Amino acid sequence: MRYRALGGTGIEVSAYCLGTMMFQDGCNSDHDDCVRIIHAAHDQGINFVDTADMYGQGESEEIVGKALRGRRDDVVLATKVHFQMGEGRNRSGNSRRWILKAVEDSLRRLNTDWIDLYQVHRPDDSTDIEETLSVLSDLVREGKIRAFGCSTFPAEEIVEAHQVSERRGLGRFRTEQPPYSILARGIEAAVLPVCQRYGMGVLVWSPLAFGFLTGKYRKNQPIDLSTGRPTIRPERFDPTIAENAAKLDVVEQLVELAEDIGCTLPQLAIAFTVAHPAVTSAIIGPRTMPQLEDLLKGAALTLDDATLDRIDEIVPPGTNLYNPNAPLPPRSLTDTALRRRPLTDRAAA
Repeated sequence: MRYRALGGTGIEVSAYCLGTMMFQDGCNSDHDDCVRIIHAAHDQGINFVDTADMYGQGESEEIVGKALRGRRDDVVLATKVHFQMGEGRNRSGNSRRWILKAVEDSLRRLNTDWIDLYQVHRPDDSTDIEETLSVLSDLVREGKIRAFGCSTFPAEEIVEAHQVSERRGLGRFRTEQPPYSILARGIEAAVLPVCQRYGMGVLVWSPLAFGFLTGKYRKNQPIDLSTGRPTIRPERFDPTIAENAAKLDVVEQLVELAEDIGCTLPQLAIAFTVAHPAVTSAIIGPRTMPQLEDLLKGAALTLDDATLDRIDEIVPPGTNLYNPNAPLPPRSLTDTALRRRPLTDRAAA
């Protein structure tokens, strides 16, 4: 396993990061099995583990906490804050009030005194970015977190955050965690260049494009929408939808390419993401031990220029074949009041 510097933090992390979203009820609820998977990944050189408070409403963090007993000093631990936790108001978002409560809950569930990388899971239009950066800077000074980052932030909000940090003398986002895969290359246009400009580490999620790059879903083969990921968002998998049909067409070409170079489709997909110079680590999220073992077999895979050129022909750089953020579009798109002037003020004359 290769190791790379995590932005300017001085922390070295493996090029594969173990994501633990699958370790919860409804995915893999066998805590002992999940612990074995985490240990196997660590034994194979993965020293970077990513989770979030909202994965199973804390269950994933609890599993990770169990797995890291006796291994904590050797693992770079990342978790996230933002989404609703339990019932009631003020139990989500990026406010000082909530982050101070959420970090204590995460520390308790993870059974640790510190978090190496604490990430803001999504932007929060209701909270000033200065408020968020201020509390995160305080947590670094208190020793509860070592560094902090953002996740799925658009390029313009990353730039704004860095400007506020500099202007106010606050700590800055050291990392970004965006979605990135062969089927969703949109971040190549702005997000990745911005991260490079600010010296940020990048850990990418969904390199297998919500399962489309596992090889499980193929053209002209029936897709069961009643089990697995399709039950969560069936519209992402329904082959009668043009966007999904286009993805299936691309998958066929990628399967052929993977066969030509002697690897599996998932191995090809993840090797593609870690080949980008802006990417520090790719988050792999196995649910089972066999899935982990298959992905680890591809860790040494090097994609030559000819292979990357062929991928560029199949899916041009900067192209999204689907919107990986579709479940959570920004308010600028969903709030009509932000897109339409009052009726009496719409005319040009």
